[in-house]
Formats: sequence, structure tokens, C-alpha cells
Amino acid sequence: MIGGMAARIAFESTTEPKSHPPDADLKFGRVFTDHMFLLDYHEGAGWQNPRIGPFGPLSLSPAAAALHYAETLFDGLKAFRGVDGKVRIFRLDRHCKRMADGAARLCMPAINIEMMRQALLELVRVERAWIPSTQGTALYLRPTQIATEPFVGVRPATDYLFFIIASPVGAYYAEGFAPIKIRIEDHYVRAAPGGLGAVKAGANYAASLLAAEEAKHAGFAQVLWTDALEHAALEEVGTMNLFVRIGDEFATPELGGTILDGVTRDSVITLLRKWGQVVNERRITVEEVLSAHRAGRLKEVFGTGTAAVISPVSELGWKDQRFKVGDGSPGEFSKRLFKGITDIQYGVAPDSEGWLTLVD
Repeated sequence: MIGGMAARIAFESTTEPKSHPPDADLKFGRVFTDHMFLLDYHEGAGWQNPRIGPFGPLSLSPAAAALHYAETLFDGLKAFRGVDGKVRIFRLDRHCKRMADGAARLCMPAINIEMMRQALLELVRVERAWIPSTQGTALYLRPTQIATEPFVGVRPATDYLFFIIASPVGAYYAEGFAPIKIRIEDHYVRAAPGGLGAVKAGANYAASLLAAEEAKHAGFAQVLWTDALEHAALEEVGTMNLFVRIGDEFATPELGGTILDGVTRDSVITLLRKWGQVVNERRITVEEVLSAHRAGRLKEVFGTGTAAVISPVSELGWKDQRFKVGDGSPGEFSKRLFKGITDIQYGVAPDSEGWLTLVD
């Protein structure tokens, strides 16, 4: 145990522990550990009753505001069992800060960053045995905040529940690190200026589902979102941030309220610049990418995110056209970045940036 809130967390052990699946059988988000963390908020009283108990159904009123008005916010991060057997969480503090910052956009009370940090650490300690050891696997942590006040009326709720669940996971995409095919979306919109695109609100992901399903039926793994006004500028790829390598430049869409300030995005920018590469956060248009392809200057396209880390793109679809990226295989820097980040996560390479938090 550590000081502060962790010393006050009540603990109830499960009476029905589950069996742990072999690492080789792990998918993404299908299996959940034995316990979960919960914390209540009541207007005027603040956050209270921190506890870890058996994983199980939540008791909510059918009138709970989250079910009607989408006051839901979440984040996602991972704990890794390193090659030395030690457990580390990747970029814990940045994830906690991002979730706390995002609460204001949904008129939610923000959780104190240190409170969230200690809750995550304590749950990982309790569920340490669930952390798989094979490289490519991890314990995925899903902190979530929902409005629980039983009130049917459009206004910020007065009661909230914050909870954390954990899931031992393998690769996010069935393809693993194999390159995927992406369709550039020219009809549906994920997020508009002034909307929720910059926070991990549940509504963002509901808005993405139809386009993603249509893309999959057309033979693509995901969609590459374009801006809401003209469908001219590239934004996110699926649920990930986008990077393109054109000539000697790496470019990623600038943060402007419609895309998420991804933690892996920030890690990639840091590593590329450390390696002496030119990285610009700027507007990237569909025409620029297609022109670069025609000129033979489009070298790599890849997505970045906590779940997949790096997801190389082998082919882009635009209207009725398809364009192969490079020779269709993972690019030089896609491979180097994937190895660079995962080597840090598993303790193979030194953590020179201070991105890891050791779980004692």
C-alpha cells in the first residue's frame, strides 16, 4: 500500500476467482479481471467511498443521465510485465491528466489526478497476477466516468460514478502489426469544430460506428476521417491519430478541437524528433496525400494509439480508387517506432523519457 487515498481504499476480495487464459489466446477487451475500482460523487459532498470489489454488474436507475444524455468519459492505458518480471504502467500521469482535463467539456466534476493515479496503481497491485508476460500482451486499464443521477432532463448531473476495469489483452487488430487497408471517409463525420472530438467521450465512438461498418463491408479495416466542413483535410484514422511520411517530412494533423491529443501520438513525435526527423503538426489534405502518391513521395502512412501502438497502412481507398502505400508492407519508421515504444514498455530499452511508472 502507498500513502494518501490508497491507504483508505476499502477492499473486498472476490469469492469466485476466474481462471486466467493462456497468453496466446488473448484477444482485445474480451476477458476481464476479478476486481474493479469504484468511486462515487455527490454534489456538495465531492468524491467519496473509494473501494475495490469483485468485477460485476453496476446498479443504475433506468433514468440515469448517462443512459439518456451520454455524459460518459473514459480513457485507456496499459500495464506491462517487463522482461525482468517487473510491472510498469506506460505514461500513467499523462493519461490521468487527459481524463481530468476532458471532464470539463462534458460538465463533469474532474477527478483529482493524484486520486486517479493512486486508484490505478492499487488496482494493478490487486490484479498483478492477471498481467500477461508475453511480449505483445498487456493489462489494459479502462477508467470510466458516468452520470448516475436519476433525472430525465437536459442539464449536468449531480451524481457520478468513476470506475476502473482491467482486461488482459493481445493485439487490438486481428492483423496484429500487419498493415491494414483504410478508406478515406467523404460522407460521415466523426467530429466537428466546437464538438467533442478532442475528448474521449463515448458519443465520439458511437458517431464513428456506421462509417466503420460500411468500410469493413467494402474490404477495409477502418476509416480515415476528414474534416466536417469540406471533407478535404485528414483527421483521425479509425480511433487512432494519423501520421504520413511524405518525402523527408513526417506530418500529423494539428490539434484543433476535433482530434484527440493522443498519448502515443505525443510519444511518436518525441521519438522521431529525438532521431533527427522532421515532424510537423499541420493541416494535411486528401489531395496532398494523393499527389504525393502519384509523385512517388508518399513513403508511409500509419496510425498511433494505446491499443495498437503503431498500425501501418498498406492501402488507401478514396471514392472508387485504391492506392497502395509504398510496397504494401510496414514502412521503415513504422517498424522502428513500434519496436522503439514496445521495447521501452517491456523494459528492453532504457526509459530515457521517464514514461514508465514502476508498480511496487
